[in-house]
Amino acid sequence: MSHDEINPFRIDIFSLFPAIFTGPMSESILKRGQASGTLDIRIHDIRDWTQDRHRTADDTPYGGGAGMVMKAPPIVEAVEAVLGDAISTTHIAIMSAGGRRFTQTLAREFAAKSRLALICGHYEGIDDRVGHILNADELSIGDYVLTGGELPAMVIADSVSRLVPGVIDAESIIEESHSATGVEYPHYTRPVEYRGLRVPDILLSGHHANIEAWRREQGAERTAHWRPDLVSEDESD
Repeated sequence: MSHDEINPFRIDIFSLFPAIFTGPMSESILKRGQASGTLDIRIHDIRDWTQDRHRTADDTPYGGGAGMVMKAPPIVEAVEAVLGDAISTTHIAIMSAGGRRFTQTLAREFAAKSRLALICGHYEGIDDRVGHILNADELSIGDYVLTGGELPAMVIADSVSRLVPGVIDAESIIEESHSATGVEYPHYTRPVEYRGLRVPDILLSGHHANIEAWRREQGAERTAHWRPDLVSEDESD
């Protein structure tokens, strides 16, 4: 490999509904990252690894209950076929409402790796053996239930991708919400006044030290107002 070649950060997403990703994965930052060769995002249809003519990827749950459960064989075989020898070095994660909470800290950890595989559950969930066979992580983007893992996979792919070196300007991610503890200060741009609301004078002063102090204060106030849980977490450390 020459010094000019880029070794892209690879994300493989496994889903029963790959068309859902067409828009989000091909616009804005993710589009530019892929066009530059910094990112390599691939969507895989789990049904391509089913074994019957109906492409059946789900079945009724053992023990009874409502809904359907995604079968283990198509998922496991899809992941093994796509990852190949890289399976041992790829961070594999199942999107699960019962998984550990995805955070900015995890986003940074994943971005420091070379490859990430995200498995999207649907219906009532995934056969539990999938996680054991693939030694997979389980991730949740919040304490609520969605119809499937596709939206969480998009969120995680976006959050991780923007931290991959070369995807966006490094200065853009130095000071932002959850980079340390708390959320970010408020932002303003032209016009100076809009509908009776004026940009704070401190931001027009040109006094950088005072501006930085104001931003720290505003960040702390916004954290206390919108995310008091972060204040409690910080105080308990």
